Amino acid sequence: MSALRKWLLTGLLVIVPGVITAWVLNWIVSTLDQTLQILPISWQPDRLLGFHIPGFGVLLTLAILLVVGALASNFAGRKLVEWGDSLVSRIPVVRSIYSSVKQVSDTLFSESGNAFRTAVLVQWPREGVWTVAFVTGTPSGEVAAYLRDEFVSVYVPTTPNPTGGYFVILRKSDCIELDMSVDSALKYIVSMGVVAPPDPVVPEAK
Repeated sequence: MSALRKWLLTGLLVIVPGVITAWVLNWIVSTLDQTLQILPISWQPDRLLGFHIPGFGVLLTLAILLVVGALASNFAGRKLVEWGDSLVSRIPVVRSIYSSVKQVSDTLFSESGNAFRTAVLVQWPREGVWTVAFVTGTPSGEVAAYLRDEFVSVYVPTTPNPTGGYFVILRKSDCIELDMSVDSALKYIVSMGVVAPPDPVVPEAK
């Protein structure tokens, strides 16, 4: 029985990652293929080729992102984006949703943003229990006015799904900055500690 159990666990370790990866990729490709609906029917790949090939939506999405990015990078494009933002900001309800999403996206995707740039070790949810979290910035405005010491904004992700978590403000002295990269920290969290990050490289003494 021990041999059968070992074979079963080995089979799961081999198959499960591949199946989950294939499922996620299929979901992404299927979702992005919906962008093909914006094309005229006569231009859609299924109509031109006579059969369906998944993945054309991914190419179309990448092309749209590249074109929009190129247009928004020049002076005229930036002015057009500013005009669009100003227009949306005048629409009730929509402006609150749009502004919140834009602030988050600007923080996450902007080259000058500081979100998820540093992995730290913090005590959470109580003293004596440690977890890996990410520094997202420093408090400002009214919040900073009430805090006398040096604090940092920290995102504590859940596992195995790091998209859910908690936003907390901790003293900087209570956060231990780690040398591991953000990617390594995310793998560590998603794997529930199974995929440990590599040991830090210690410089050799001369």
